[in-house]
Amino acid sequence: MKLLTAVVRPHALDGVRRACERLAVLGMTISEVRVHEAGHVELRKGARIAVDLVPRLRIETVVDDDVVERLVEQIRTNLGDADGHISVRHVDLVLRVRTGEMGHDAV
Repeated sequence: MKLLTAVVRPHALDGVRRACERLAVLGMTISEVRVHEAGHVELRKGARIAVDLVPRLRIETVVDDDVVERLVEQIRTNLGDADGHISVRHVDLVLRVRTGEMGHDAV
């Protein structure tokens, strides 16, 4: 199993959710985060202000190995030219505490 993490602009959430739903990946965790982007400038009340912590969403889901590459491509396609990043890590164990299910049954 793999842990897929996507950090995207908030407006890109719907595209990522649609990509997951197409591949029957229905469970995910979504967190509001701030990322450091040196040199990022925004216009506020007509003034240019340097902002180095910008809002993003971190979307995490655990998927089977055979789904991860298709999911990465689906997310990439749905993001279009929006910036963000996707990372994939190996997961040794998943346990659903409420039911005691482990591994693929817990996903």
